[in-house]
Amino acid sequence: MLSNATRIAAKDLRLVITRGTGLTQALLMGLLLIFVFSLSQQIGEVMSPQGAAAIFWLASAFCQVLIFNTLYSLEEVNGARFGLLLAPMPIQAVWLGKGIAGLLLLLCAQLIFIPAAIVFLGQTVSAMWPTGLLIVLLVDIGIIALGSLLGALAQGQAAKESMLSIILFPLLIPALLAGIRIGAAAFSGQLPEGAESWIGIAAAFDALFLGAGLILFPFIYSGEG
Repeated sequence: MLSNATRIAAKDLRLVITRGTGLTQALLMGLLLIFVFSLSQQIGEVMSPQGAAAIFWLASAFCQVLIFNTLYSLEEVNGARFGLLLAPMPIQAVWLGKGIAGLLLLLCAQLIFIPAAIVFLGQTVSAMWPTGLLIVLLVDIGIIALGSLLGALAQGQAAKESMLSIILFPLLIPALLAGIRIGAAAFSGQLPEGAESWIGIAAAFDALFLGAGLILFPFIYSGEG
């Protein structure tokens, strides 16, 4: 299944990078959010590390929605989704392949969001950056697993796609809170109280939606076929 997922991810990345539209929209949305929030500060005012981490994850969450809408729409335009359904491979390979492609695209976007947050929100780089990057990867896995699942469910009807994008954010709250609490340490240099618990919450979130994706994706992706 992993080899099939890798092929799907490579195909999706090639199409997204070649066309550029979906990734560009996701980047611009995230950067616009960071810039708009920076305008709320008074001249010379520095945003708190936790506030900067919250804005970073808000930008990442919106970016993730646009990324998966783009990835799952690639097959919807010409009906290629039915080809994937008939291919001799586990259908979960589609979910995993889209997830891998989405993770790489989101990480690329976050490589731009991090310096943007430092510049526009007046943050500094602390010695806790390795911990901050670790929690970014840990939280990304969870939100990508959930995003790939809902991305498949959202395809086909514009109204349904819009509603599911709204539903996504409450489901992300545990992972985003963990990312904000631990991610703030990358700017402040101090781990918050109960850091181990927040890391455990992020890991549990990953396990929950990775398992849910493997079980539910075949029913969701073939439901309209």
